[in-house]
Amino acid sequence: MPKKSHDGPLAGQVALVTGAGRRIGREIALTLGRAGAAVVVNYHASRKEAQDTVEEIKAGGVRAVALRADVSRTGQVRGMFESVEKRFGRLDILVNNAGIFFPAGWDRLTEEQWDRILGVNLKGPFFCAQAAARIMRRRKRGRIINISSLGGLQAWPDYAHYCSSKAGLIMLTRCLAKALAPGIQVNSIAPGTILFPGEKPTGAIKHVIESTPLKKAGCAADIASMVLYLASQGDFITGQIFVIDGGKSIP
Repeated sequence: MPKKSHDGPLAGQVALVTGAGRRIGREIALTLGRAGAAVVVNYHASRKEAQDTVEEIKAGGVRAVALRADVSRTGQVRGMFESVEKRFGRLDILVNNAGIFFPAGWDRLTEEQWDRILGVNLKGPFFCAQAAARIMRRRKRGRIINISSLGGLQAWPDYAHYCSSKAGLIMLTRCLAKALAPGIQVNSIAPGTILFPGEKPTGAIKHVIESTPLKKAGCAADIASMVLYLASQGDFITGQIFVIDGGKSIP
């Protein structure tokens, strides 16, 4: 059966989304695919979910491939981007979505936990951006979008390691926006509370939602639609942080 042709806003472009087998990353990958981009679905442990995402993207008539890499390992990052260039010959969009999240009080946090969360949430995005920019600069254009968090803007005592990693990612976004201008635009999206189909808010999450001005949680599509905007439009935007949190961060 012949493949469908695309005239979407990202037709002919290539996007890589880290941590794209599940949750927000999956929705971002599907959204970019529906817009016409060929999509590289990065994963670390979620092989089946990543392959399912690839098959769904390919069913829409665009190319897609799943590539395994732990973004906290620079050698694996380098190999992934070499594979992307070999397979596609270009890279137009990088979405640094991969991240980990777990609570740990300051007095219980171990060095291993600290290194792991900073490795995935901050070190990984930097080295992915570095590798992506080297490819993008050959075409003198590109878009890098970092998925940070409301936790990078607010202090959550039991998540000091997580908040530090996401605050670092926000500053990294600003530094890279200056370093890579004018050809490559770098922006960040900071989600608030996001729920997925079948999830029911309880306890602290329910309280957070009730204290949010819009009185509801967001969904993955809320984040993916902003990614699409930054990837396909926003030609005069760089170094900015887009907070999608239902108003929770309003002082």
